[in-house]
Amino acid sequence: MTSPQFPTPVPLGPQLLQVRRSNPDLGPFFDEIVDGLRAAGVGEAAPVVGEQFPDFSLPTAGGGYRRLGTVLDSGPVIINFSRGRWCPYCVHEVSAWADMLPALAEAGVRFIEITGETGGGARALAALLAASPHAGIAEVLCDVDHGVALSLGLAFFAGEPLLDFYHRAGLDMHELYGSESGFLPVPATFALDAAGRVRFAHVDVDFRNRAEPADVLAALAVG
Repeated sequence: MTSPQFPTPVPLGPQLLQVRRSNPDLGPFFDEIVDGLRAAGVGEAAPVVGEQFPDFSLPTAGGGYRRLGTVLDSGPVIINFSRGRWCPYCVHEVSAWADMLPALAEAGVRFIEITGETGGGARALAALLAASPHAGIAEVLCDVDHGVALSLGLAFFAGEPLLDFYHRAGLDMHELYGSESGFLPVPATFALDAAGRVRFAHVDVDFRNRAEPADVLAALAVG
């Protein structure tokens, strides 16, 4: 039997670079924020390749709850943490994963998108994935109050300069996340085998950088 042929996914990196170039004046400001986060070691405690990924349960964007262990019963899982629908980098990233769903379905891999956004923001991300005919293997989970992200070392207090910047840009973090905590998630992507072991990990406090979906899936095919 001939294996299905899928369209070659459009690389994510050039799309993100285009977003960055559309606002060149913001580069120095965000560079300073990122340097501070790296100096503070934000994200360094996140799971790494070879470790067992902690189990968790979260509400779904459509209602109900989902436990990671239950999803792993069906095979390998890719978990993607993003800031939410309000972030243009995240929109491009989730759209790229939507394009990858046919390949994930063929490989027997499920996809979980985790966002701290609740309500409309989470449902908007789910709509991006729902456009794929293989949307059934994907789900958006709401990390209320960034609880799971915090437990994994994937959330940080944004600080007044960054919060003030977003406020002046018309973004209300309280409304978006349903909390006045001032925390933001670190974008991260993990590929887990069926036993829940991490086979691929990409954690970067620079929200402008994301893992290439094709590279993440390839990591599950090795070994």
